[in-house]
Amino acid sequence: MEWRALHYAPWDRLDTRSLSDINAVRHALARFQPDPILQVPSAGAYPSAVLVPIFVANDAPHVLLTRRSATLSTHQGQIAFPGGRLEPGETSLRAALRETHEEIGIDAGGAALLGELTAHCTISSTSHIVPHVVLLSEAPHEFVMNVEVDRVFSVALTELIRPDTFAQEHWVFADREVVVPMFYLDDETVWGATARMLQDLILLVLAK
Repeated sequence: MEWRALHYAPWDRLDTRSLSDINAVRHALARFQPDPILQVPSAGAYPSAVLVPIFVANDAPHVLLTRRSATLSTHQGQIAFPGGRLEPGETSLRAALRETHEEIGIDAGGAALLGELTAHCTISSTSHIVPHVVLLSEAPHEFVMNVEVDRVFSVALTELIRPDTFAQEHWVFADREVVVPMFYLDDETVWGATARMLQDLILLVLAK
């Protein structure tokens, strides 16, 4: 594989003030309808879902993230949203809520549902992941983590677009080329499907 760094961000020429406004986040998600075809898993993919919990702290929207345990069979130690595979007969939203409660002890059943983001597929685990965005009524402070999670933390949406936080790489494989977004936080790196979902969320809020 060959790769090169890309020295720009998708929002370089955009007005980013809406990332500080929870009402702008609400309205952006209310307007957006993902392509229904993309929300359906392909043959052989594992139907999965994640919850994208947002809350307001210091008058700014924050998003909640987890670090997966190093003992897991896939995506060990990676930053992720709480979630997992659907159980038989379960909707993706129900799965995201159930997994969030099981993984970090948060009951988000009463949270305001803001909307869905476009689904993403992982390569290593062949999961088809539907992200559901919810607004928590307050910042969570206590978590009951199971063995799948090592850490829970949050970051403001405005922090994610800082020049020293966001980076992109252009990866060239024998059969395809991809642009890979990454978020370098103070003590964690977000990449993969989670980084793509965060980028989708940011661009959705910034869209006019």
